[in-house]
Amino acid sequence: MSRIHVLDEHIANQIAAGEVVERPASVIKELVENAIDAGSTRVDVTVEEGGLQMIRVTDNGLGINAEDCERAFYRHATSKIANGRDLFQIRSLGFRGEALPSIAAVSKVECTSSSEDSGLGRRIVIEGGTLKMNGDANASRGTDFTVKELFYNTPARLKYMKTIQTELGHISDTMHRMALAHPQIAFTLRHNGNMLLQSLGNGDLLQVIAAIYGTSVAKSMIPVEGEQLDYRLTGYICKPEQTRSNRNAISTVVNGRFIRNYALNQAIQQAYHTLLPINRYPLVVLHLEMHPTLVDVNVHPAKLEVRFSKEAELCQFVQHTLGQALQDQVLIPAAAKPKSGEKSAYIQEQLQFVRRDTGMQAEASSQSTLPPSPFPVHSEDLGSRSAAQVRVSTGMPEVESDRTPFYADRRSQQEPIPTLRERGPYTSGGNSNPRLYAGANPGASNKLSSPMMEQLYQVPEASTSLPAFPELSMIGQMHGTYLIAQNDTGLYLIDQHAAHERINYEFYYEKFGNPAAASQELLLPITLEFTPTESEIIKARIPLFEQAGVLLEHFGGQTFLVRAYPHWFPEGEAESLIQEMSDWVLQEKSVDIAKLREKSAIMCSCKASIKANQKLTTLEAEVLIERLAACKQPYTCPHGRPIVVSFSTYELEKMFKRVM
Repeated sequence: MSRIHVLDEHIANQIAAGEVVERPASVIKELVENAIDAGSTRVDVTVEEGGLQMIRVTDNGLGINAEDCERAFYRHATSKIANGRDLFQIRSLGFRGEALPSIAAVSKVECTSSSEDSGLGRRIVIEGGTLKMNGDANASRGTDFTVKELFYNTPARLKYMKTIQTELGHISDTMHRMALAHPQIAFTLRHNGNMLLQSLGNGDLLQVIAAIYGTSVAKSMIPVEGEQLDYRLTGYICKPEQTRSNRNAISTVVNGRFIRNYALNQAIQQAYHTLLPINRYPLVVLHLEMHPTLVDVNVHPAKLEVRFSKEAELCQFVQHTLGQALQDQVLIPAAAKPKSGEKSAYIQEQLQFVRRDTGMQAEASSQSTLPPSPFPVHSEDLGSRSAAQVRVSTGMPEVESDRTPFYADRRSQQEPIPTLRERGPYTSGGNSNPRLYAGANPGASNKLSSPMMEQLYQVPEASTSLPAFPELSMIGQMHGTYLIAQNDTGLYLIDQHAAHERINYEFYYEKFGNPAAASQELLLPITLEFTPTESEIIKARIPLFEQAGVLLEHFGGQTFLVRAYPHWFPEGEAESLIQEMSDWVLQEKSVDIAKLREKSAIMCSCKASIKANQKLTTLEAEVLIERLAACKQPYTCPHGRPIVVSFSTYELEKMFKRVM
C-alpha cells in the first residue's frame, strides 16, 4: 500500500502561507507591492488591532480585469513573468503568484477591483481558501483589498502572534521602507483611526525622511550621488552625530525593492570607519539602480535578501561614494540644546569684586564703551588663570550702557578675529618659532624640544585634499582637558586627548604600512606567557606579528620572546602594547594584516596621546590645532567620539537673551 500521497490544494496553500504570510506586516508588504506594480500613485493602508482584525489596502492603479479576478487567487498565477528567461531580468516587485492564494487560505478576503473608468468592477469574496462570491460591483479605477480575521482557521499560528504594539511596529517599519523606496507614491497608514504615516508622493526623498524620522534629522542629512558603468547610487546619509543603537535605520533599495544584504551593510559601516562610536550605527537611505541581470531576487521566500553577481565591486563603489561624501563635509556637531521643560540645577557663581581706585572709577564712568577683556590672549599656562585675574567694575553707568546690543555696536569697529595661520608664528620673549607651521622635525629647534612638543609633531604628511576644517583663534584651556577657540562664526570646544589621538592614529596607521623597515632588535627580549591553548593560536599567527614589525619567537612551552619591534612604538608602552595585540589576536576568529594594522594603530595612538587634566601652553595648544587641521579626518577620534563641538554666535546670543 502506497504511503506517499499528494496533498490537496487547500492544505498546500496553508503550508505555503507559512512561508509568505508570517505576520500582518507580511500581508501588507505583499498587497502594497502589488499596488506599486500596478502603477499606483496613491496607496492607503488601514489596519485595526495590529492587523489581526482587519487590513485594508486601497490603490488607484491599473486594477484587475473582471475575468482575471478569480484567476488571480490561483497558485502561481501571475502577470509578471511568462517564461524561464524572465526570472533573470525581473523588474517588478512580485512575480511568483503565491501571495494572494496564501493570504486567502488563512483569512477572510474581499477584493473589489476595476480596470476601467466606467465605475463598473468585480467583487470577489474568499474565506479560508473557499470562494464565496464573484460578481459585478460598483468600483472606481484601482483595487480595494480587505483582509479580515487573519489566521482565524490556523489557531496555532494565531497563538504565536505578539502583542498589538509589536505587530504595529512591524507594520509601520514595512510602510516606512515602502515610502522610502518609492517617494513618488503618496502613502498613508492609519491604525484604529489614527494617522501614523503620510507622504506627499512628490518624488522628494528628503520629505519622506522628514515624515518618518523628523524634520531635524532631515535637515542634517547629506545627499550622496555616484555612478559608474554598472551602478548608479543616490540617496541621503546622516552626519556622525545622528546615530542609532541598531542597524534598522539602514535602508538599502535596489531597483525599487527594499533589501537586506550583509556585505552592503558592512560597506556602509566601513564608510563611517572611525566616525561612529562602538555599537552605534548610521541612518542611511540609499537607492541603487542596476541592470536586473546583475541581481538575483529569487533567493528568499519574502524576497528580502538578494544576491549580486559583482558584490565586491558594488560594495567598493558604495563605500567609496559614501566615504567621499563624508570627507567633503565639516563634521563638527553643534552643542546639544537643553530639552524644553527640563529645569537645570542653578548654581550661584562666586565672583570676586575688587574695588578700584578713584582714578580708575572716574575713567570708567567717562567711557561709553565696554572695557577691554581682562583675559590675556596668550598665556604660558592656559589652565593656571586664577579667579583674582577676573575683575568686574562696579560703576553703574557701565552697566546701564551695556543694555545696548554688544555685537551691533562693536562688530563694525572690531577687526576680524585673527586665526592661527593669519597670526603667524607664536612669539614669546622676542624669540619666534619659525617651525610652528612648517611641519618639519621639531628636533632642530630648542624651543620645541620638550617631550610634549615632540608628541605633537609626530604626524603624517599633510594631505593635498583636506576637509574644510575651520580656522580658529585660541582663547584658553578648560579643566586641563578642553581647548577653547573661536572664529567669526562662534565658539569651539576641542577635546585635546581626542584631537591628539586622531593625529597619532593617522601617523601610526601610515607607519604600520611598512613596519619591518623600522624594527630594532632588543638587547634584552620581552617575555610573554600564555595558556597552552593560547600558545597554539599564537604560534599559528606569528607571521601576522612579523608583518606588523614585531619579531615574536616561540621559546618553548608556553613562553614567547619578543626579539624586535618598531622603534616608533610609544616609549615605555611597548610591552603592554604587544600584550594587547596578542589578546586581540586571540579573541578574533579571523585575523588578517589589515585588521591587525588598524587595531595596532588605534592602540598606539591612545597610549601616545596627551591625557585629560594635562595643562598645555598656548604654543602647544596652537600646534595641536594646526596638526589636527592637517588630518585627513579631523572630526572624530579613532573610537568615533567627536573631537570638536561648536556654539554658533546666534546660539550664544540666545543664551544671554540678546536675541529673542
